[in-house]
Amino acid sequence: MVLRSGWVAAGMCAGLLLGMAVARGQAIMDLGFTTRVSAALVEQYSRKFRAPVAKRVAAWAIAAKGLKAAGFSRKLELAKGRADDVLQDVNNAINNNIRGIEDPVLWGAADYWATPAESISVAGGDCEDFAIAKYYLLKELGVPLERLRITYVRMLRRGGAAHMILAYYARPDADPLILDNLDAFVRSGSQRDDLDPVYYFNDDELQLVKRGLRGKPAQIRTWLELQERLVAESQI
Repeated sequence: MVLRSGWVAAGMCAGLLLGMAVARGQAIMDLGFTTRVSAALVEQYSRKFRAPVAKRVAAWAIAAKGLKAAGFSRKLELAKGRADDVLQDVNNAINNNIRGIEDPVLWGAADYWATPAESISVAGGDCEDFAIAKYYLLKELGVPLERLRITYVRMLRRGGAAHMILAYYARPDADPLILDNLDAFVRSGSQRDDLDPVYYFNDDELQLVKRGLRGKPAQIRTWLELQERLVAESQI
C-alpha cells in the first residue's frame, strides 16, 4: 500500500505565480478558463477539427456557469470531510465530455498536452488532458491554486504504467482527494493504494515526491508548450 505521506504536499509553496506574465499584460493565471474562450477561437477550431466545436464549448461553458452560480467554491469550503461530493461534479463534467484517446492517434505526437479548449473541441484526450482540464475548471471556479496538484503516478496494478491525475488538498498535510479519468468516483489518496505518486506540480511549483526535490513547472517541456498555446488561444 502507498504510504499516505507519499501524497502529502508538505513544504509546497502556497503563493500564487505573480512573476509570470504574457503578452498584452495577461497573467498566466488567467488563461485556460471556460468562459473566456472567444467566438473567433471556436470558429478556428471548428474549421481545424471539423467537429461540432461550438456546441461542445457552449455546453462546457454552461456547465461551468452552473457550478459558479451554485457557489461551488463556497460549498467546497463548507463541505469539509464531504468535499468529495462537491469535486465529483467537476470529475463528472470532464470525464463525461472527453473520451480516452492516446496522443499518437489523436494528435499524431508521442506526448501532447492539450489545452482545455482543444480537449473539449475534439471531445478526446489522454490522462494528462483530463487532469489539465479539471485543473483549469477548478481554478476558474475559485478553488485556490495551492490546493491543486497535477500528479504523475505509477499504476501499481497495471505493471507500474505511467498515469496522471488531479489531487485536491484541503490542507497541505491532508489526505488528498483524487480526480481520475479511470475512476468515476472521487476517492481519497489513502483509498487509492493502486497509485504511487512520483511528482506533482501546479502553476507555481514542481516537486518530486520520493526525493523531495523542488523546481519550477517550466522545467517540464510539455507544460511550457501548453502555456504557450494557452497564450496563443487568448489572443485569437
